[in-house]
Amino acid sequence: MTPKTFEARCLRLPGATKVVQWEGTSVFKVGGKMFALGGGFAAGSGGYMFKVSHMAYTMLIEHGLARPAPYLARAKWVQLVSNNALSDAELTTYLAQAHALIAAKLTRKLRKELGLVSPAR
Repeated sequence: MTPKTFEARCLRLPGATKVVQWEGTSVFKVGGKMFALGGGFAAGSGGYMFKVSHMAYTMLIEHGLARPAPYLARAKWVQLVSNNALSDAELTTYLAQAHALIAAKLTRKLRKELGLVSPAR
């Protein structure tokens, strides 16, 4: 997946925003909390970074598609070994899951403000 497509896929998720931090790294957030990183570091060391479930963390690393993300591995983040380690469809699915994992930790009020929960009936 190209960096431009990666950015587009991240930003089309509900409430997603982008800031550029850490020497040109694109940081994608929901409710002010990171769910994916791309660019900057990726040019030199390869691979996008994103939050995953415990099971996905183990599977991606065991299959050689990713490595523990520097500084974020203890929180179950992975860094793909290359930007093309996964198909576009697979990476899109992982990004949606990363977004959902982080969004689930936001307060109900903030999720509602971001349009992530339907209004109470």
